[in-house]
Amino acid sequence: MKLVTFTDPDGRSRCGSLADGTIAAIDGIATMRELFASGEDPAAVAAGANGERVALADVRLRAPIAPRKFFHTSGNYREHEEESKVVGWSHEIAPWIVFFQNVDAIVGPDEPVVYPSHLTNELDHELELALIIRRDGKNFGEEEAEQYIGGFLIFNDITARDIQRREMRSGVFSFCKAIDTFCPLGPWIVTPEEIPDPYQLDMELRVNGELRQKSVSGNMALTLPQVIAHYSPLGYSAGDVLSLGTVAGVAGFRADAQDYYLKPGDVMECEIERIGVLRNPVISWEQAHGVPAPPLERW
Repeated sequence: MKLVTFTDPDGRSRCGSLADGTIAAIDGIATMRELFASGEDPAAVAAGANGERVALADVRLRAPIAPRKFFHTSGNYREHEEESKVVGWSHEIAPWIVFFQNVDAIVGPDEPVVYPSHLTNELDHELELALIIRRDGKNFGEEEAEQYIGGFLIFNDITARDIQRREMRSGVFSFCKAIDTFCPLGPWIVTPEEIPDPYQLDMELRVNGELRQKSVSGNMALTLPQVIAHYSPLGYSAGDVLSLGTVAGVAGFRADAQDYYLKPGDVMECEIERIGVLRNPVISWEQAHGVPAPPLERW
């Protein structure tokens, strides 16, 4: 089952299920987070949706969910750490790095990532598998963790590498990944019964059709139950998002990184098997805001 958030031809934001190019609206549910917080099985609710049916081509897809919290994992794919050594990255990418993403930075499929040229000139992409937390919970073990998986989706962890290096001097980083529009998420939520083995998903990211990142989800160092249980002392709310780390192939860890950093006019396509494609263009500050960007400042 694919769960979507969309704007219908009348401009209303709605939730629904997508199948064969048609969306069945879920009546009585205002937001996707409300659906997960209802305590009912989201897939079962969507399967029974008998609201208006609209063609996918006639609506605008939005980010599938606006979570209360976004748990951000780094260092889970050790191949990402290994590639960092090639260029002598400023800091070790240790396992078990976790921080919270800025949920206000979320954008949906086909929405632009705005290049803040007054803040960075090293804009990078990071393809990630993410999951939805199905229900509230805290302080549980790995044996319970799979009960908390409500679905899967794609996350593109946009990062300003120059800001990241400066932040990491103090051992933390957040600003570099949390700037407005730096959190493409989507294109929809695929419920667990559609993904019988989440460790056998081919993953790739393309920029202007050129392959940049390629891996398989089974290359993560930790299991999903390990990650979910590990963060449970922080407390989950139904509808929270948890990312699982990026794979090798980012621009910033190439010897010729400057030739591969994102720029206005680029189009990113993140594809994960059984989920779909999350597409986002990169646009300039002036294109987004109608005025030139301020002068570059070293944040």
